[in-house]
Amino acid sequence: MERRTIGAAVLEVGAVGLGCMPMSWAYTTSQQEGEGSLRAVHAALDAGVSLIDTADMYGPFTNELLVGRVLKERRSDVFVSTKCGLLVGDQHIVANGRPGYIRRACDASLRRLQTDVIDLYQLHRVDPEVPIEETWGAMAELVAVGKVRSLGLCAVGARGNRRNGTGLHAETVRQLGRAQQVFPVSCVQAELSVWAPEALDELLPWCTARGIGLIAAMPLGNGFLTGTLTPGQGFEPDDVRARHPRFTAEMMAANQPIVAGLRRIAARYEATPGQVALAWVLAQGRHVVPVPGTKKSHWTRENAAAAALRLTADDLAEIATLPPAKGSWD
Repeated sequence: MERRTIGAAVLEVGAVGLGCMPMSWAYTTSQQEGEGSLRAVHAALDAGVSLIDTADMYGPFTNELLVGRVLKERRSDVFVSTKCGLLVGDQHIVANGRPGYIRRACDASLRRLQTDVIDLYQLHRVDPEVPIEETWGAMAELVAVGKVRSLGLCAVGARGNRRNGTGLHAETVRQLGRAQQVFPVSCVQAELSVWAPEALDELLPWCTARGIGLIAAMPLGNGFLTGTLTPGQGFEPDDVRARHPRFTAEMMAANQPIVAGLRRIAARYEATPGQVALAWVLAQGRHVVPVPGTKKSHWTRENAAAAALRLTADDLAEIATLPPAKGSWD
């Protein structure tokens, strides 16, 4: 697989990564089973994937435990990314950016992951009660003592309104600037896909100008861009898509032209709509790495193969003419 370097720390990873969240959090929990997920991670590594993305809140904690079983066997094959800064309660999720908590969270993640060092440690959300300089300073200390190799930040700004150009990742950019004054930000993780391209407007150019990589989360639009979901199929109550405005039967039907456009291009290459969606993300810059999430081995292999798909300028222009997604995102 093609290798890409991202960030000030010159991190080298496979062009397509693997998001592990669906293995134990947020999606169709009745189909989550550890051994199948383990096989999916191994299949990804065998296909050339190296960036494995997890977080302490997924489960919570069970996702890191699962990834830790893989690291115990194949540490040299994995560039492991995990996150801190969010606590899962009975009824809600809250941010915690206090330095003492950050240090404890890192030690706990290292134990669960069965490793001595985390390749990329990301702040999941900025705590509004703690200046980011204090949180980021504590994370920088983890680099200094050798527990972490590089630091990243998940996008924290609201998407805003794409039609009038207001608020697009503005808070993320502001917080990034403050963090950069304390310690280099190697990469930012933000949603980027054919049906959610807002990061292209402000965030990606800001990162590009500063040599910061972008980890593209949800590059397959929560599964919609694969073309495998049927309008009105329904989702389990604890699946995030069951409460998502774009996954109502009406909105899924309204957004089918996007999938149809991806399918037309895919037919030219004997590819799938999902592979075209990933190739579009890869075409946004050499420092962009998508991390499609899945818990199935056959999807990890299909996603990894997208790294070899090169879209032409005409293909990209055709995708640019697809109708914007209908339905609110939040």
